[in-house]
Amino acid sequence: MILSIAIIGGMTLALILFGVWEFQQHQRYLRTIPIRIHVNGTRGKSSVTRLVGAGLRAGGYNTITKVTGTFPRMILSDGTEVVVHRKEKANILEQLKIVQFCSNHRADVLLIECMALQPIYQRITEHQMVKATHGVITNIRLDHLDVMGPKLQNVAEALSGTVPQKSKLFTAEDRMLDFLEKCAARRNTELIASTGDQVAAEEMEGFTYIEHPENVALALAICQDLGVDRAEALAAMKKTMPDEGALKKFSLTVEDHLLHFYNALAANDPESSIMLWNNILKMEADSVRKVIVLNNRKDRKERSEQLVQAAATLEFDSLCLTGENVDLVKSMALKQRIPEEKIVLIGQDEPAHQLQNMLPVLNGESVMVAFGNMGAGGAEFAKYIEETTKTNAL
Repeated sequence: MILSIAIIGGMTLALILFGVWEFQQHQRYLRTIPIRIHVNGTRGKSSVTRLVGAGLRAGGYNTITKVTGTFPRMILSDGTEVVVHRKEKANILEQLKIVQFCSNHRADVLLIECMALQPIYQRITEHQMVKATHGVITNIRLDHLDVMGPKLQNVAEALSGTVPQKSKLFTAEDRMLDFLEKCAARRNTELIASTGDQVAAEEMEGFTYIEHPENVALALAICQDLGVDRAEALAAMKKTMPDEGALKKFSLTVEDHLLHFYNALAANDPESSIMLWNNILKMEADSVRKVIVLNNRKDRKERSEQLVQAAATLEFDSLCLTGENVDLVKSMALKQRIPEEKIVLIGQDEPAHQLQNMLPVLNGESVMVAFGNMGAGGAEFAKYIEETTKTNAL
């Protein structure tokens, strides 16, 4: 009995000592990386992370970037992208290995996207794992309310967990800017705010996808703080590979119908979806037929309901429900008084069959915007549209 207690006690002590050693080792890794940029926020994290990485590489910084985005990637100092393989579900401990890799490769800059949702994990990621010299909160919107909600103030409080100590915080947020200023002041951190109108319309020309001026302004502010020439940084940003979830437009002809397809699947919160829909319609003719594709996952029922509620506030001609649980989502739409004749059930199928089943809602020239989730076939459908567009162009 005494021997068993001694063995258990010895093992416990060994685990504690190993944990202390591991923590101290991680802190040593951090100290070898002079610039650490931690990107958080509701929308645009991956885009801003990629933009900043491109700008800093152009400025001569040995930069190693980690994006979570649609699919996790590491971007090395030469711009090469490496897939981050996961044997199990995403875990914030993944960030420890990134820091070690960055230290071992003697990087000047660790540029890392926050992957935590739970408020406590957001704080741990910043104040124990990254300790940013440059913190970033892209924006604050109503999303992940089951974890960070129920109100915008709660979301702001959760995201503020990554406001760094005694450094700098960059943001493009406007509604909760006063709150962020107070958080930054409490942590002796300088807040630097940027807005989309700081980037001229002509400066936005040349991107291979639809980028938001707010993201570009934010990325340029960070690059400028680190001494990178604005024109040099902007030129590099336009050449960088966008995240798979970046907003893109594809125009193709489908059985005599001209279809303008926008892949907005990564914008899966109601606020962003409404904003994108309105912005897209400003770019298109009033006469086009307007189609929403809402892709659903069965484990995201609350998200589906929120997006249906958002769709009910928009003007559209047809709502195509794809992915999983489409019958349930249809009942949600009917409760929101969306006319049944506007709802088309597509479900899960081969992308070619899905598009074929959408033909009845097309008429001449149409705009189709896909929202919801990249999973449950969403990414495959968007990829099919992209490949079909290339084929049409041959």
